[in-house]
Amino acid sequence: MSEIGVDAVLNESPRGQGEEALENVACGAISGIVGKYIEYPFDTVKVRLQSQPEHFPLQYAGPLDCFKQSLRREGFLGLYRGISAPLVGAAVETSSLFFSYQVTQDILRATVYPPSEVPAPQDLPFSALLLSGAASGAATSLLLTPIELVKCKMQVPLETSATSIRNLGPLNIIASIYRHQGVLGFWNGQLGTLIRETGGSAAWFGSNEGMKALFRRTGNSSATSKDGALPIYQQMTAGAAAGMSYNFIFYPADTIKSRMQTEDVSRLAGGRRTFGTVGKALWKQQGLKGLYRGCGITVARSAPSSAFIFTIFEELKRRWSE
Repeated sequence: MSEIGVDAVLNESPRGQGEEALENVACGAISGIVGKYIEYPFDTVKVRLQSQPEHFPLQYAGPLDCFKQSLRREGFLGLYRGISAPLVGAAVETSSLFFSYQVTQDILRATVYPPSEVPAPQDLPFSALLLSGAASGAATSLLLTPIELVKCKMQVPLETSATSIRNLGPLNIIASIYRHQGVLGFWNGQLGTLIRETGGSAAWFGSNEGMKALFRRTGNSSATSKDGALPIYQQMTAGAAAGMSYNFIFYPADTIKSRMQTEDVSRLAGGRRTFGTVGKALWKQQGLKGLYRGCGITVARSAPSSAFIFTIFEELKRRWSE
């Protein structure tokens, strides 16, 4: 493709590109916040299951037992403990994912897949969509790790005695992290977030795109609307499949990350532990089962959450364009 052709693609309708970027950010933020309210109690249970110390008897027998103990000790609102940081994180994460996903596709269209080589402006090979998803996840991980660090520490309050717990607010947690680990301490668990987000986002976007393509190929195109959008139930099915794929495949990386981020670093003699050290210790103590502890409830809650995220995002985008 000539240099003029590349410039034409990148510079085409700059006002329209800026508006589309704003759409992705705004619609992604709204859909992410809605999805977070749906999934957060289940996420709290997941983090508490993941963060049980490997050298102590397990505190929770399973997800239901964790729910019961949490409700008994803290009430239902306790399951929403620390949601302020995740709401910000959900808005940042989802808007960044959709924005980066679109930007990567635009770059690929301008370089690797010029318009003359694809049948329509919106079409890219499935491999390119996977690459776009992975790139969006890698970029988002840098923004997400500090937010998830605060979230995880709020979800797993410190036990000060056998009968009492100590709940710290977000500002106290931020101050404690900076005091004990400095600025870089906010990216404790970054490798786990990077692995989860890079691979998980490829699976997230890829599963959604794959399911939508499958619906269109299996004779359901007559059910689509005038603008080519799938029916709501098919959009939600594709989104649900995406959420389950995202969480299951790279779940061990998330487990290791949660353990790293819920450790009380002030009590660690040698400072914070590395991703590999935590992973090896968990594997030695609990094996594969420990790496997937809490996975069932995570996959279950991710189905409705992602279904709403993708559906709300696509419906908001469609209405924005009208």
